[in-house]
Amino acid sequence: MAGFRVIEMASLGPVPFCGMMLADLGAEVIRIERTDSFAAGPPIDPRFDFLSRGRRSIALDLKNPQAVEIALRLAATADVLMEGLRPGVMERLGLGPQECFGRNAALVYGRMTGWGQTGPLAQRAGHDINYISMNGVLHSIGTRNGPPVPPINLIGDYGGGAMFLIAGILAALLEARSSGKGQVVDAGMLDGSSYLMTTIHMFNAAGLWRPERGSNMLDGGAPYYGVYETADGQYMAVGAIEPKFYREFVAGLGLDISTLPDPQDPANWDTLRDAFTAAFRTRTREAWTATYIDLDACVTPVLSIEESVANDHNRQRDNFVSCTEFVYPNAAPRFSRTGTDARRSIPRAGEHSREILRELEFTDQQVNDLIRGQVAAGPES
Repeated sequence: MAGFRVIEMASLGPVPFCGMMLADLGAEVIRIERTDSFAAGPPIDPRFDFLSRGRRSIALDLKNPQAVEIALRLAATADVLMEGLRPGVMERLGLGPQECFGRNAALVYGRMTGWGQTGPLAQRAGHDINYISMNGVLHSIGTRNGPPVPPINLIGDYGGGAMFLIAGILAALLEARSSGKGQVVDAGMLDGSSYLMTTIHMFNAAGLWRPERGSNMLDGGAPYYGVYETADGQYMAVGAIEPKFYREFVAGLGLDISTLPDPQDPANWDTLRDAFTAAFRTRTREAWTATYIDLDACVTPVLSIEESVANDHNRQRDNFVSCTEFVYPNAAPRFSRTGTDARRSIPRAGEHSREILRELEFTDQQVNDLIRGQVAAGPES
């Protein structure tokens, strides 16, 4: 993405993730922060704000027409603008698509919301858990006879949100090469996480998915696809779906497959699960890991965050990197010729305000006046 400029309107969750990913891929990302963030203080110690790495930051009071003009000047120099505000907010600020397209007809204007730009819920507040509650995702996750279990915020915010906004932005950039015209990318977390459910809809249409949680092949219902506790209170993950993997899995447990009922018949699942549960509880997670390390059985230990950083495979793949004293996930995917760079500095809010204003051809005196007038702000403000 070297050579592409992205303007990111400061927000939470998916948009910062998109900014991080585009920066890791080589794009120049400039984040427009709010000036009142200096009074409120950061929501997290900036040293730990890994999502913000790789940016330059300018702080603007977008209630001031002069600040809006600065933002429009930035949009005129950019390939992409991303925002994650409620529908209509950017228009009220004077920074909606039409105003930006008036300065830059080829601009890709990425919009990230929970419910989408239209529809009866468009103006409602929500979080990841709300969006995935409305499309069957949350309903499908949990144990049998138990309530739905929130899968942290990976499905709505990042899977259904950020990754779909990234895909839309990249597709729109490719299209703009031939048309010379930008467009709006409307990415809703409800929409994207619904799309992620395509396989489950396929199973449901074929009569292969039961509405009861914990009763299906991929939701922990099948005894060959689930999590088992070990003797030391740790867990092993089992994904032995195919017959060849299932045979290896059973052999690793020390069980005789000829004495076990057919695993493809759901009527036998409780019996099999009881047998597998009892077997796993006889040894520690470390012992089971050693047993399965050379078996092609799709059986792995369930690692904590700290354990995953120290894991040999993750270390060899460089799946985690360190910057100063902190460790965090490396950029993905990997490229054979061009690279990614996750070892990027984390900017302070408004750290580059003066620098960016000068690049927009404001004089030093004008820059000083803008900061003194609180149109823009920097750390010294």
